[in-house]
Amino acid sequence: MAKKKASAESTVRTIRRKTRKKYSAEDKIRIVIDGLRGETTVAELCRKEGISESVYYSWSKEFLDAGKARLMGDTKRNADATEVKDMRNSIEQFKLLVAELSLENRKLKKTCMAWGRGANRHDPLHTRRKNGDHSSGRTFQLVSQTNLGEIASAS
Repeated sequence: MAKKKASAESTVRTIRRKTRKKYSAEDKIRIVIDGLRGETTVAELCRKEGISESVYYSWSKEFLDAGKARLMGDTKRNADATEVKDMRNSIEQFKLLVAELSLENRKLKKTCMAWGRGANRHDPLHTRRKNGDHSSGRTFQLVSQTNLGEIASAS
């Protein structure tokens, strides 16, 4: 019995959902403007149109918010066909530019990696430190047994 009752309720809900009146944007605007005129009360207007007062007030709020946004310039307009075509062409050009620059960047990276392997030892950026060169700018001599006598006699 509970299943029949539940299925009957769901059937009624689906019928109501499918037969419910759908209001177009023009109908909603007309109803809201009629309510704003104040010739009849909102309750009478809603009863006449077959909507609840909460639906009327939500439509009214949406209507007034949309008008406010439009007056403030916050609305976005739809692009026309020529603007869309121009934007697509620009996007294609940017994609080609990014592809070219990516290839050039990859070539330069490979060239730099080849230099780092010591392939070009005469490159001034990649020369190795010689005896006595130090990163602090001071020169140090490597002391060996043969240089030790020369250093001692010089002092």
